[in-house]
Amino acid sequence: MYTLLKEYANILSSDAITFASELVSTPSPSLCEQNAARLVERRMSHLGFDKVITDDFGNVIGIMYGIDSHPTVLLNSHMDTVLPGKGETIWEMPPYSGAIENHRLHGLGSSDCKSGVAMQMYAAYLLKKSLLPLRGTLVVAATVSEENGLSLGVQHLLSKTLPDMKIKVDYAVLGEPTNLGLFYGHDGWAEFRIGLGSTNPDSLQQAAEVIFQNLTDASRERVLEGGLETMRVGRPEIDVLTGSAGINLNRRLFAEDDSEGVAEKLRDYSLRSLEQYADRVGNQEDDLNLDIRIREEIQKLNNGESVQVRFVTDAWETDPFSPLVDRARQALESAGCKSRPGKWRLPQLAMGTAGSILTKRFGIPTIGYGPGNEDQAHAPNEFVEVDNIREGILGTASIVHSLVGTPVFGWTADMEI
Repeated sequence: MYTLLKEYANILSSDAITFASELVSTPSPSLCEQNAARLVERRMSHLGFDKVITDDFGNVIGIMYGIDSHPTVLLNSHMDTVLPGKGETIWEMPPYSGAIENHRLHGLGSSDCKSGVAMQMYAAYLLKKSLLPLRGTLVVAATVSEENGLSLGVQHLLSKTLPDMKIKVDYAVLGEPTNLGLFYGHDGWAEFRIGLGSTNPDSLQQAAEVIFQNLTDASRERVLEGGLETMRVGRPEIDVLTGSAGINLNRRLFAEDDSEGVAEKLRDYSLRSLEQYADRVGNQEDDLNLDIRIREEIQKLNNGESVQVRFVTDAWETDPFSPLVDRARQALESAGCKSRPGKWRLPQLAMGTAGSILTKRFGIPTIGYGPGNEDQAHAPNEFVEVDNIREGILGTASIVHSLVGTPVFGWTADMEI
């Protein structure tokens, strides 16, 4: 079976890489993914998915039906990217070049996560082209609105689109950057808004500066191994006309953390800072008031719909000894692919994956397997190794078949076609 998959994977990979280049060349910043979605929808139809739709959020879903409706595996990667950045960001090639040089595909989203989109689509096509029967259902979803860290597209996919189609997901594989490692979790994050109020403009500004400085000092003391940030504090925003000030704070969340509990700790820390300020200026009767909450805002999606979003993503982990991880590892090894287990490091705060939504909200066992490198995510001069896309197509197809495929007797890894 694996020889068969390898033969066809070699044939299909060039087309997949070209398609990945086209995706990178198509700008699709978060909340503006329409052009990339049309490209994905056309290609899915061309590849012969049994059903292809674009839902009312802008997610593109391709389905390949098996003999039975269950089990179902979801392959998910996102189409949106961050913005290329300005000023200090220097791109040696244009961000949307999609150029392939020195065995690398260059451009914004090449690693995070458009190569993952192409890899998963062509892995499904590889199974179809190889005529390997599926016992269950394969869903490939290219989703929107992930780069805000909240995975709004995936939330809609699982709460509305797939249930309306009578599809229940049993396993999920994310095409996020893992450098072809087999990943099973990561830390979370939350963005808090520290609000201050006072009728005294001088007191308001000085108190905000004290809290900012104390929190900044604390963030410098809490750097993880490898230089990973645990907290980032924004400069105070002062509005003397309304007598208010605000500080945005991004905090890494660990498995033992609760976002509301972290908010209470930040409240206590800020109150102690205010007490220190009052002692220093000798003013115990100031009218300063304090409010801390998780930041929320209304965002407008690419379909014109507005949604209220809350800036928090929980830490998550799939048991590394679970049947899902074990079966995926065995499939990769049998196909001659790398099978390095690990977890995302998240080198920048506010980065994440849909794994939190999949596991925490919907209870779906989830792993990550993608061609990109997370150190390239959100970085200038982003690239992905072309060979990773090639191997990732074979690896993903092998994982899928191990989960929802029908055993094929008569084939071994060393048989010729």
